[in-house]
Amino acid sequence: LVVACQRVERERYAALAPGARVVTGPAALAYRAARLAWEQTGLPRLAAEVGADVLHLPSYTIPVHAGLPTVVTIHDVTLFAEPERHDPLRASYIRSATRTAARRATRLVVPSRAVRDDLVRLLDAEPGAIDVAYHGVDHEVFRPPAAEEVGRVSDRLGLHGRPYVAYLGALEPRKNVPNLIRGWVRACDGRADPPALVLAGGGGWDDEVDAALAVVPTHLRVVRSGYLPWSLLPGFLGGALVVALPSRGEGFGLPVLEAMACGGTVLTTRRGPLPEVGGDAVAYTEPDPPAIGRALSALLDAPERRRELAEAASARARRFTWADSARAHLASYARAVASYAASHPS
Repeated sequence: LVVACQRVERERYAALAPGARVVTGPAALAYRAARLAWEQTGLPRLAAEVGADVLHLPSYTIPVHAGLPTVVTIHDVTLFAEPERHDPLRASYIRSATRTAARRATRLVVPSRAVRDDLVRLLDAEPGAIDVAYHGVDHEVFRPPAAEEVGRVSDRLGLHGRPYVAYLGALEPRKNVPNLIRGWVRACDGRADPPALVLAGGGGWDDEVDAALAVVPTHLRVVRSGYLPWSLLPGFLGGALVVALPSRGEGFGLPVLEAMACGGTVLTTRRGPLPEVGGDAVAYTEPDPPAIGRALSALLDAPERRRELAEAASARARRFTWADSARAHLASYARAVASYAASHPS
């Protein structure tokens, strides 16, 4: 394995893959325009210099003239299905690059059957050239927490043992956070001891979040924690009454899987690949506020149901491993080499 990266990433990738050779491009790659140009010309040259058998591009771009078998990962196609829910400044370029990759790559890797089917439906991709490689979860990091871990997170959030509903992710339109806020308010209506809502994670550009928060009744509590260290995530996810992730669209749904691995009671939607991840081990809702409110309220009123889901989620999450994901990638590389050789006889 040879990993090509920016200079500032050398130590990170050397630690992640200690058996790999890590090579870096020029310093100018810190700038996006230079990086895109280098991917088209410098990266193929580098692949030839290291004697690569196959070139894996892990994020939708591809050199037009690679000169060797190529595998491209396309993480999701929500930009085509719901473009209005993405940053418009990036959407046009990413759509163009994704179309090129779907047309020119030797093989495509996707994280779910839902993305594979969408690629075929929306971009007319060749089904036989697409490999599904599910994501895994680090079971040493994401695991059911001890009681003291739950207490430490609760104190850090200023809740000091008070029950809460958890959200973890970016604040962007497809994550559906404004409707989660509105649904949570509905679920809290008439409760003597309503749970807090904790919005964890950073970044995003959903202007509706602030608008939804502005009309939350004053007796309800919302905590915007920002990023939480990885060491706190088991306590945060496993300690919540419900982990609510009512997304409108995902390529895989890694936060759902991570919450499941922590023994969380998860509420999500049936959109895209989320049922592939959650199966029967999570609760489902439609993405509108009334439906979220009803589903969330039903879980808050059913502690035994929450316990059953948490146990089922923890067991199901153990099926998803990075080792299985790696094996699926290796199989895709082998198919790419065989396909390229068949179409480029020496």
